[in-house]
Amino acid sequence: MNTTVDAIYEQGKLTLPQPLALPEKTHVRVTIESDDAVRGAPSPEDNFAKWRGRGHLPAGNNTDEYLHLTRDGNGN
Repeated sequence: MNTTVDAIYEQGKLTLPQPLALPEKTHVRVTIESDDAVRGAPSPEDNFAKWRGRGHLPAGNNTDEYLHLTRDGNGN
């Protein structure tokens, strides 16, 4: 069974808003996803985060124009 629940980390423990429908002593695996990850903020594992938004694409104002020029060679 897979279930996703929100929790709050307080004083070293995860607090759930309501009890889970599991028998006592059931072993579970917990994957932690912080609010930043949920909101789409770059995670520490995002190797390209420090480069995002830097520099300018040559010969175009946006990615589509640049890819068009690169693909066709002359923009046509």
